Amino acid sequence: MAAAQEAHNREAFRQAVVNTLERRLFYIPSFKIYRGVAGLYDYGPPGCAVKSNVLAFWRQHFVLEENMLEVDCPCVTPEIVLKASGHVDKFTDLMVKDEKTGTCYRADHLLKDYCKDKLERDPNLSAERAAEMRHVLAVLDDLSAEELGAKIKEYGITAPDTKNSLSDPYPFNLMFQTSIGPSGLSPGYMRPETAQGIFVNFKDLYYYNGNKLPFAAAQIGQAFRNEISPRQGLLRVREFTLAEIEHFVDPENKSHPKFSEVAKLEFFMFPREDQVSGQQARRIPIGQAVSQGIVNNETLGYFIGRVYLFLTQLGIDKDRLRFRQHLANEMAHYAADCWDAEIESSYGWIECVGIADRSAYDLRAHTDKSGVALVAQEKFLEPKEVEKLVIAPVKKELGLVFKGNQRMVVEALEGMGEKEAMEMKVTLEEKGQAEFLVCTLDKVVTIMKNMLSISKEKKKEHQRVFTPSVIEPSFGIGRIIYCLYEHSFYTRPGRDGEEQLNVFRFPPLIAPIKCTVFPLVQNEQYEEVAKSIARSLTAVGISYKIDITGTSIGKRYARTDELGVPFAITVDSTSSVTVRERDSKQQIRVNVDEVASVVKGVIDGASTWSDVLWKYPTHSS
Repeated sequence: MAAAQEAHNREAFRQAVVNTLERRLFYIPSFKIYRGVAGLYDYGPPGCAVKSNVLAFWRQHFVLEENMLEVDCPCVTPEIVLKASGHVDKFTDLMVKDEKTGTCYRADHLLKDYCKDKLERDPNLSAERAAEMRHVLAVLDDLSAEELGAKIKEYGITAPDTKNSLSDPYPFNLMFQTSIGPSGLSPGYMRPETAQGIFVNFKDLYYYNGNKLPFAAAQIGQAFRNEISPRQGLLRVREFTLAEIEHFVDPENKSHPKFSEVAKLEFFMFPREDQVSGQQARRIPIGQAVSQGIVNNETLGYFIGRVYLFLTQLGIDKDRLRFRQHLANEMAHYAADCWDAEIESSYGWIECVGIADRSAYDLRAHTDKSGVALVAQEKFLEPKEVEKLVIAPVKKELGLVFKGNQRMVVEALEGMGEKEAMEMKVTLEEKGQAEFLVCTLDKVVTIMKNMLSISKEKKKEHQRVFTPSVIEPSFGIGRIIYCLYEHSFYTRPGRDGEEQLNVFRFPPLIAPIKCTVFPLVQNEQYEEVAKSIARSLTAVGISYKIDITGTSIGKRYARTDELGVPFAITVDSTSSVTVRERDSKQQIRVNVDEVASVVKGVIDGASTWSDVLWKYPTHSS
C-alpha cells in the first residue's frame, strides 16, 4: 500500500509540474493543432530562454574553462560514416507489434512497466515472484530477443491499448534514413549523435592544436532517434539537443593536470560491485575513487567531477544525483570504463550524462573504413630502441585469393593491434590458418600461413605513432532541463492560506527572465521610472519583463514566481524602488539609479542576496 501511495504521489507531482510547464509555455507538443506527433516538442519563450542559459553555462564551464575546440557539423551524415561507427548494423531496439492493429511497442519497456507495476501495486505478489521480477529489471538490458519474448509470453503481457496479443520481438534500427541528392544513390541518415562529426575531423583538429595531445573537441547540436514508442515527455523524444565532448588523450598516460582541483569533491557514486551485491549508492570522494581503481583513470575522474559541478550549479539537487558505473553486461567490448550521471525524478533515476572511456575504438574504426590514419605522434628527445611489431602481408599470395579485394585485406592486416597480431601468429603456427574480420569488406576471411609474416624486431625510433584514446562526456540537454524543472518546482500557500501557488526556484544563472518591473499602481510617473529602469537593465544585459496591468501586486508576484523569475522590482516612488527576492519574499529598498547594478551583481554571482540584504534597508510590504 505504501508503494502504491508513493507512486500516486509521484504521478500527482509530475502532473502538477507538466501542467504548469505547458500552461506557461515552457514547452508544448509540436503540431498541436493537428493533434501532435509523439516524441516531438516545441519550446516556448521561457523554455527557449532556460535552454539557451543552460547551453551558455555549458560553454562557459567546459568549452571556455577547459580551452576546448568547438565544431559544428551537419545533421545529415553519409551512410559510410555510420557504417564504420557501427550504427547502421547495431543501433537498434527490440520491437513488438500488436498483431491486429500493427501498433508498435518497445519490448523491454513493456516488460519493465509490467514488472514495476506488479511490484508497486500487487499486494498478493509472492516473495519468490517479486524477487524474480527484481532480477528481470536488473538484467533487462542484457536480455536477447528470444529471452524478452519468452518473458512477455510467460507473464501474459499484451498490447497496452487493445489487450491484443503481441508479435515476437525483432530489431528495429532507430536512425532516420534519407538520401543525399536527387538521384537517391547516396544513402544517408539523420545523425543519432554528434560525436562522429568530431571523430572524422580528428586529423585536422590535431593539426589545428599544434599536433599536441591531450586536447578536447566539443559540439552542441540536434540529434535524431526514431523511437519506437516515445513517452515520458522531454525524457524520450525523437529530436533532441546533445552537447558532447571528445577528449583525446595518450592511452599510456591518462593523468590529468587539473585533477587535484576536483579530487576532494564527494558525491553519491554507485560502483558496479555495490550494484551487484544489492547495496545503495554511497558518498565517495572522487580522488579516493580513482586511487582505489573504482574509476579507471584521472582524466575520466576529472570529467566526472566537472559534470557534478555543472549539474549542481544549474540547480540539480546534489542528494538526488548519483554517478552509476555500467555493469559488465552494459559495457561495450572496447570501453575501459563508463559512468552515467543519473538524476532522480518522478519517473525514477534518469540517465542524463554519460561519461565513458571509449579507448581508441572510434578513431580506429574510421581509420579502417576511410584508409586515412587518425593517429598522433610523440617525438623523442633521443632515439629509442624499441621492440617493433612487423606485419608483412605476402601480397602475391593474397592477390591470388582475394583478387580485387587484396588492397583492403592488406590494409586491415597491417592495421592490427599488437595483441590481435600476436594471437593470429599463434593461431597460424598451430593451425596453418586463421579467421580474420575485414571491416571494409564487412566479412570474415580466412588467412593462410603463407599469406602473412608476423614478427618483432628491435629498431631505433625517433617518434612513437599511436591511436589516441577518447574520454567522452555526452549530455542530454532536454533530460537535464526536465529534471531541473522537477527539482526547482514547489508550491506554497497564497495570502488567503487556501490557494496553493506554484513556484520554480531556478538559480538566477538559468532563470528564463532575470527580473520583472512593476509600477505599483497605474501612474504615468511610475511608468516612466519603470521604462527608465528597463533601459538600464537592457544596457547591462539583464532580461526583464514589464507588467503595467492594473492587477494587484500579489497576483503579479505570483505570475512571475510561476515563471521562476528570481527578482521583482516594484516602482512605488520616483526616487527609490523595492527589490523582492522570489523564494524568501524579502524586499530591500534601492535608489532608482542603483537598481540595475544591484540586480546584475546578484545574477552574475558577484554578490549574494545576503550581501545586499546587509547593505540596503529592508522593506516591509
